[in-house]
Amino acid sequence: MLLFFLVALGASVVGAVCGIGGGVIIKPVLDLLHLESVSTISFLSGCTVLSMSCYSVIKSLLAGEKRVSLKTGTPLALGAALGGLVGNQLFGLVRGLSDNPDRVGAVQAACLAVITVGTLLYTRNKARIASYRVTNKGVCVLIGLALGCMSSFLGIGGGPINLVVLYFFFSMDTKTAAANSLYIIFFSQLCSLLTTLLTSSVPEFRWPVLVLMAAGGLGGGVLGRQLNRRMQGEAVEKLFMALMVVIICISVFNTWRYAAG
Repeated sequence: MLLFFLVALGASVVGAVCGIGGGVIIKPVLDLLHLESVSTISFLSGCTVLSMSCYSVIKSLLAGEKRVSLKTGTPLALGAALGGLVGNQLFGLVRGLSDNPDRVGAVQAACLAVITVGTLLYTRNKARIASYRVTNKGVCVLIGLALGCMSSFLGIGGGPINLVVLYFFFSMDTKTAAANSLYIIFFSQLCSLLTTLLTSSVPEFRWPVLVLMAAGGLGGGVLGRQLNRRMQGEAVEKLFMALMVVIICISVFNTWRYAAG
């Protein structure tokens, strides 16, 4: 039980600092440890990320911080919420196509590995890549839709792809992108959870584990927010890239293990 809490806490601290939600760490790590089924891990990861992002977003708004751009962030968040619905249905479809849950895990792990490699390459070279400042609300909704769909299907809450999109399409700096990413993650995860509840597709889980992980997510949000305020943008970016390398290695291994199983 304690292991679930520690994974949720550690992942949420880093997730709050970097703006990646924490699910991108929780999902592959719990897959690696093989403590629960693929569906249960996705559900627990999403709930943990929701508790962390809820705290971070509400605290930021109450503090009057200006990092979240409501003009672009809100259409992105609304699009992500709709994308969460699509991603949730897509996960159910893929799960229904196979009697072997390990195959679903292999697909998720492989997709995460590819996305994380692309994210790492972009982050390392973003200074040499032209970026844009999208302001059209319709385009923002479509971008958010794609983000929400991917994050919900992979069970990672948002993850590194959010930051790449915010860098490339909106020319945000590291800390501003982190704040806006958490704002998007909150809406996409909330909508994904509500869909799971309304469609009665909640997988079997243990309540003590859910409570411990949600508490870890909340605690990680508190600690991560404090660390983010003290760290320079360059340090946050280095932490982010180091984390990407670790996630790639775990995801590749998980892909092999699930496929072999």
